[in-house]
Amino acid sequence: MSTKNKVLIIYTGGTIGMINDPKSGRLISFDFKHMYHHIPELERLNIDLTTISFEYPVDSSEMHPSRWADIAQIVYDNYGLYDGFVILHGSDTMAYTASGLSFMLQGLKKPVILTGSQLPIGTIRTDGKENLITAIEIAASKDESGESIVQEVAVYFEYSLYRGNRSSKVSANQFEAFSSPNYAELAIAGVNIQFNKERLLRSDLSELKLFTHFDNHVALLKIFPGFSANVYKSIFDFQQVKGIIIETFGAGNAPSDVSFRELITNYINEGGIVLNITQCSSGSVEQGKYETSSFFSKIGVISGSDMTTEAALAKMMYLLGSESSLEVIKDKLSISLIGELSV
Repeated sequence: MSTKNKVLIIYTGGTIGMINDPKSGRLISFDFKHMYHHIPELERLNIDLTTISFEYPVDSSEMHPSRWADIAQIVYDNYGLYDGFVILHGSDTMAYTASGLSFMLQGLKKPVILTGSQLPIGTIRTDGKENLITAIEIAASKDESGESIVQEVAVYFEYSLYRGNRSSKVSANQFEAFSSPNYAELAIAGVNIQFNKERLLRSDLSELKLFTHFDNHVALLKIFPGFSANVYKSIFDFQQVKGIIIETFGAGNAPSDVSFRELITNYINEGGIVLNITQCSSGSVEQGKYETSSFFSKIGVISGSDMTTEAALAKMMYLLGSESSLEVIKDKLSISLIGELSV
């Protein structure tokens, strides 16, 4: 009987799974059932690996909450059979998927690690091999008591492990493609993998809970100098849009445009939810710090603190799908549920 830790690799699509077709010269997806042929280094890991692939690999730009649900269901169905999970995913929307999965899979006691690459696995200079090998090592890592060191959804890329719902893609052409500006790395992979154990999430739930019925009747509005409120009037239609996330300037500031204020006020009065996050890559919303943001607090706009855009969208969809009480949704948006914002 094998005593190796068992890791399930779930290939959804993305650059990491591409190789050159010797006949056509084009990039094609390779069969991960033969991954030892393409990545022989994996045989040196003392880990029992199994792979599952989407029947049709999904390009990163085609990801959708329904696909997040497919991934979450695979993890849930196989949860008792494996010590950890590695999800291979296109990098462009990886942070969105990681955020979505963090809300879909609550009560994790095992790691769910997303990774990918900037160059195909079949390229000589690929970053994919290191990302995959280390992600597998992290997914199989346990402490002295036999418990998984990481017990949450995380993103591993270029020597750094980030909390999934704190990460964002910041570069299209660098190997260091991801960042987590408001929450330090969970681990750094050097000669050894150094875990920042005080930053690792631990759930109070006694068992894993799966929830996949996200409501995507949400909108994202990024304000800019000179934007016209009338252009975005259709977004503030409560019959079509249940929640709006506004990316504001700095610490949560927005222009004092009368028509814009009327749109937000009327929308909230109808039962709509407005969440305020900063469009800065780091920092936090502090509503009321400046006069230009005090209006938001007066009419019931919710501060998103230091949530990323990806986490804010996923959280809004999760709460709209799981809660019927408007007040409960508003309360939960402003507090940390699974480490997505700083208290």
